[in-house]
Amino acid sequence: MSTNHGASADVIKKILALLPGVDCMGHGGCGKATCEECAEAIAAGESVALCPAVKQDKVDAIAEIMEVPTVEVIDKIAFVACSGDAAGKERFAGCKSCKDAVEAGFQRGECKSGCVGVGSCLDVCKFDAMKLEDGKVIIDTEKCNGCGACADAQVCPQHVILMIPADATNFIPCSSKEEDEDKVREICGYGCIGCGDCERACPEGAIEIIDNHAVIDYDKCVGCVACTVKCKKKIIVDSLHDLTALKEKVAFVRCSGGFKPHQKYEELGFTDCQDVVDNVNPKDYDLCTTGCTGMGNCTKVCRYDAIHVEDGTAIVDPDKCVGCRDCTYACPKNLITIVPYKGMKLVPCSSTDDYEEKAKVCDSGCIACEDCKSNCPNGAIYMDGKHAVVDVEICEDCAVCQYMCPRYLIQKQEVPEANYLQRAALGLTEGE
Repeated sequence: MSTNHGASADVIKKILALLPGVDCMGHGGCGKATCEECAEAIAAGESVALCPAVKQDKVDAIAEIMEVPTVEVIDKIAFVACSGDAAGKERFAGCKSCKDAVEAGFQRGECKSGCVGVGSCLDVCKFDAMKLEDGKVIIDTEKCNGCGACADAQVCPQHVILMIPADATNFIPCSSKEEDEDKVREICGYGCIGCGDCERACPEGAIEIIDNHAVIDYDKCVGCVACTVKCKKKIIVDSLHDLTALKEKVAFVRCSGGFKPHQKYEELGFTDCQDVVDNVNPKDYDLCTTGCTGMGNCTKVCRYDAIHVEDGTAIVDPDKCVGCRDCTYACPKNLITIVPYKGMKLVPCSSTDDYEEKAKVCDSGCIACEDCKSNCPNGAIYMDGKHAVVDVEICEDCAVCQYMCPRYLIQKQEVPEANYLQRAALGLTEGE
C-alpha cells in the first residue's frame, strides 16, 4: 500500500477500514477511483468527511485518527427528480446506456428533461440500492448510503438524480424545463408547471423556480406542508401527512345526466371524448349539447383514482381527489371545474339550452327557473347561460337552494370531519 505526503501506511489502513470498501471508479462524491485513494487523500490532509457515504460516527473516528477536529455531516440519499414515463422510456429500452439514449434524441411529445429509464445508475451502484421497475428508477432508502455515484453527470446525463438529506420529508419529483404549462400537462401528469405557488407559499424561502420547475433548498426547508398544499398539480410529495386530507380544492363535474349520450356514443363506436366532440352533432340524436360524453378521458389522466364514469357520467370522489386539475384539462367540453373542498352547494349542470330543449334531452338538468337564485339569502347564486351557478366566495352553505330546487338538482359537498381536525392540528387556517 502506498503512502501519501508522509502519511504512514498504518494511518491509511485505519482510515480505509472506516470507508465503505467499494470502488466507485471516480463516480462517487469523493471524486476518487477507489476507497484506497480516498483514504490516502484524507491522510494527506483532505476533509475527514471526504467520502459522502461515511456516517457521523465514522467521521468522528477518522478525525480522531488524524488528530484533527471532526466535521459535522448530514446523511444523504439519492432522489430521482422525475416520476413520469414521458421521456421515451419504451423507445430507449434497447439502448446500452442513458447517455446513448439521450444522444439518440427525443421525439415530439416526449419530455426532454426526464429520466430515460435505461438504468446506467444501477450499473454504478455498489450497494444494491436501486432497481428499475417499468422504466422507473426506484431508490431503496434503507440501502442507499449517499455515495453519490448515481448522481454523477457521466452516469445520469439528464441530471435528474439529486443527493438530498436522508431525513427530508418534502420532494419535488420533476425536472421539466418546458416553459408552456399546457404542453407540460399534455406530456406528463407528474410535470411541474412552474406556477410558483409553492415558492410564494413557503415561509422559509426554501423553494425557487429554476429552469421552469420548482427546486427545494434543503438547507432552508423545515418540512412544513405549505408547498404540498399549495401545489396546483399536487406533485410535491410530503411523507409526513396525508395529501388528500390537506387539499383546499377538488374537481367537480358540471353534469349529472350523461347516461343517454354515453349510450348513444358507445353505439356509434366512440371511445374518446375528443373524438365525440370533433365528429358528432348531439342535436342529430336529441342529446344534450353540453353534457358529459362518458368516454372517460378524465379517468385516464387521474393519478389518484378519484374520478370514474358511473351511468354514463364522470363523477369525482372528493375524498380521493387532491385538486391537481389534470381532469379539467382532459375534458374537451370544459365540464370539470375546481371548487373549494369545504362543504358547499354545487349545481351539476352546464346546459345552455332553453327549457323546452333541455327538458326533452335531460331529466336532471337545471331548468333555469331561478327559484334558487330568488330565495338565496346571501345572493350567492346567479344564472349563467340558462343554468344556475353558485358563487363559492359568497355561499354560506345554507340549505335554502336545495329545498327550493324543483328538480332536487343542487348537491352538497360533504367534507369529512377528519379534514377539519387535521387542518386544525397542523395550524392551518382557511385559505392557507
